[in-house]
Amino acid sequence: MRLVFLFPGQGSQEVGMGFDLFKGDAHFRRLVALASDLTHENLEKLCLRGPEKKLRKAEYLQPLLAAVSLGYLAHVREAGIAASLVLGHSLGEITSLAASGVVPDEDAVAIAAKRGALMDEAASQCNGSMMAVLFMPLDKVKELLAEVNRPLGSPKDKSSGSSSGASHGMSDRIVLANDNAPDQIVVSGDVAALDTFSRLVSERGLGKCKSILVAGPWHSPFMTCAWREFTAWVEQIVFSAPAVPLMMNATAQCESDPVLIRRLVSDQLVNPVLWRQCMESVCDTMRPDALLEIGPGRILSGLVRVNGFSKKTVVYNINNLTGLARAKSELAAT
Repeated sequence: MRLVFLFPGQGSQEVGMGFDLFKGDAHFRRLVALASDLTHENLEKLCLRGPEKKLRKAEYLQPLLAAVSLGYLAHVREAGIAASLVLGHSLGEITSLAASGVVPDEDAVAIAAKRGALMDEAASQCNGSMMAVLFMPLDKVKELLAEVNRPLGSPKDKSSGSSSGASHGMSDRIVLANDNAPDQIVVSGDVAALDTFSRLVSERGLGKCKSILVAGPWHSPFMTCAWREFTAWVEQIVFSAPAVPLMMNATAQCESDPVLIRRLVSDQLVNPVLWRQCMESVCDTMRPDALLEIGPGRILSGLVRVNGFSKKTVVYNINNLTGLARAKSELAAT
């Protein structure tokens, strides 16, 4: 049976996530204790009681999300459910490193903690955020991004709006951050530029914009300082070749070279998440029987359907142990 494991990123969290893991899961509690030591914060209390605003801080949220997803993953494995492929969305890609055997669970939590702290630090140096763009084709989004970024009086540059973060300069005040689905794109950058973009979308009847409650302009040039420091720091972590096929956000392909995987994980801080392309690649090359979203929320499950997967492909939400019991029962019956 062809099964794909999906791991969510920021935005999937909720106060109380992982509540059933805290009751008696020693491995999970060790991961949360490690995250608490790294962040100098009682993350068990924050996870179960909030407040939600504090939980949104990347330095706390990222190691917690990784720990919760890895906690449920351990139970998935104990149930005898094995993946044919793993991938994660943004921060979820760190979780997928552990799920594929590239790094141990403890290193994944440490990577997430360092990543989140550096991202928060970079965000504190700017006035940035993110915004969802709905019902607007990608080419039109790129055209409008180029227009908003173009200095007043400068000629139109038809080469602007590349989907590759490597081409973004610090002059780009707003960039493509996530290409999630044909009708869902996320842009990131300076708040004033986001306001301009939203206003133009509304005035021209191009689609709909919706603010996202995040702590900073992720996947943008505003994270360059975080990228530099993270790139140097992560060299100390040993990356192994994946034992389970691992698809990366930047290439929408399975990658096996540990050196390349480490670089792609670092570069993701300033590059876009190409989730739609990942879903297309999974659908076209694997034709999976089921996808399991392992971790808080149901965001990735929703993106499965809007990216063209029919109801023949079953989607399971493993955001509590009850969801795992259902998946185990139904998969055993097939």
